[in-house]
Amino acid sequence: MVSMKDIAARCKVSVATVSKALNGYSDIGKKKREEIQAVAKEMGYFPNSSARALKTNRTYDLGILFSDNLHSGLTHDYFAAILDSFKVTAESRGYDITFTSMNMVANRRMSYYEHCRYRGLDGVVIANIDFTTPEVLELVRSSLPVVTIDFTFDGRIAIVSDNVKGMKDLVDYVCSMGHRRIAYIHGDDNSVTRDRISSFHRALYNHGISVPDSYLKKSRYRDGETTMLCMQELLELKDRPTCVFTPDDFSAVGAYHAVQEAGLKVPDDISIVGYDGIPMSQALFPKLTTLWQDTKQIGQRAAEELIALIETPKTTLIEKELIVGKLMEGGSVLKIG
Repeated sequence: MVSMKDIAARCKVSVATVSKALNGYSDIGKKKREEIQAVAKEMGYFPNSSARALKTNRTYDLGILFSDNLHSGLTHDYFAAILDSFKVTAESRGYDITFTSMNMVANRRMSYYEHCRYRGLDGVVIANIDFTTPEVLELVRSSLPVVTIDFTFDGRIAIVSDNVKGMKDLVDYVCSMGHRRIAYIHGDDNSVTRDRISSFHRALYNHGISVPDSYLKKSRYRDGETTMLCMQELLELKDRPTCVFTPDDFSAVGAYHAVQEAGLKVPDDISIVGYDGIPMSQALFPKLTTLWQDTKQIGQRAAEELIALIETPKTTLIEKELIVGKLMEGGSVLKIG
């Protein structure tokens, strides 16, 4: 492995001069600095990560804590897109990525926080997990820089998709298409779902529409089978809805299947709405009306804010940042009336 001493010998300068040139110090002439940098590149020099960590007190390694109830991992379209954007942004700033967990080390299970310390992570982003568990709370309450996605804690930066506005935009659109009997199959009980349900009711109230209890069904996110069963129950109602909101685009596939199995058609007999705007939603027939979430912006801002917490903690504001989505009309909502 090439060292700074080897470069110094080749350039006939001191190791200190090589160090200053490679770290961009201005007290070395531009010509000499560029000459040393060119030689270092030619010789295949790479800075030692351990030495850099000792010098900067940073490892340039960011953690990702991510899980979901169905253990879908990186096949979860929405969060996979967010984490990909997070990764691209972090790597462009010189940081590596490590997935954190409660691994076994020395015959004992480490907590999330202990694993982060064991790996020497500079900070961690937390997404799509049960934020109420003691292990997650320990991490959030620690001194480690933390950014959360779609969940807020006092004293921590949160990047949150604007679910309130997103749901309002969907309801306003469906009402503009003439629908007044509108049902909602919602996802797991968490802060995202609670925001969407509240916004759903508020938006309908503003249109003078009330929602009977029979029109509210509980499913799970990315669970097409349970959503299909809920849709079947709604289709069996005497006064069935004309439009059904589903937990997300993936689950909406189950609703489509229920309609098809009942010998009905979307949207001629019943309209369906999704959420997320994943590519699959536009592969359905008819294309799904949904709310596109800006996953690229969410992931990018999460990385930028986490790096800011690490590099400039005194000037980084601790706040909740809302990322606005966009309505995609599709063809799954029929205009009636």
